[in-house]
Amino acid sequence: MPSPFPGMDPFLEDHSVWATFHHHLVTALYQVLLPGLVDRYRARVASRQYTSEMALFTSVVREQHSEDFVEIRHRSDGRLVTLVEVVTPANRTTAAGRTAYLDSREQALKARAGVVEIDLVTQGKPLLDFPRTGLPEYDYAVTVTRGASPERFEIYTTPLSKRLPKFRLPLAADDRDTVVDLQVSVARAYDQGDFAKVLQYAGPLPADIVLSTATRTWVAECLRGSKSK
Repeated sequence: MPSPFPGMDPFLEDHSVWATFHHHLVTALYQVLLPGLVDRYRARVASRQYTSEMALFTSVVREQHSEDFVEIRHRSDGRLVTLVEVVTPANRTTAAGRTAYLDSREQALKARAGVVEIDLVTQGKPLLDFPRTGLPEYDYAVTVTRGASPERFEIYTTPLSKRLPKFRLPLAADDRDTVVDLQVSVARAYDQGDFAKVLQYAGPLPADIVLSTATRTWVAECLRGSKSK
């Protein structure tokens, strides 16, 4: 059963299900990418681990994090060609998560690799600092940075009410980009995780999610419409 939403499902940002969704989404991106890669490349799902700390009254709560990402490398010498990241709430809301994420990004750019950053999180502070003037109002973004010009961003945005975008994923400088349909990967992750049975659409949106009043009204109308079908 598909999600009741045309693009990203905001209920997936719930703390209790995000880690599972993140794992399925990275796996789905890997599955979607693999058939389009020529023999000169190999792709793999890798992960990083770190610990975040949060003060709670008179104690400190420590949480272990494991975050998957996709690496595309040259088959001949193993050099990193493209890093594909899916931003997590911890990356945007904790110092340790932000540092771990930005360190991975910096290492990739130092290797002159491309970086694709898929941000489907609304809470916390964005990881990339770029001018928002001239961009339409949006809730989610894909940002592409090419190794040859790390100071420039290619930005694909969408509001919650619309389908997630297709984007151009860079490979080696002498090779053509491959086009990735993010909506296909999100839909596959939703199905593989059986989230139609997991998510509580009758309840409120996740407490930490940040959406405008108009968008929250649209969510309620969308859910009512899906029930009437």
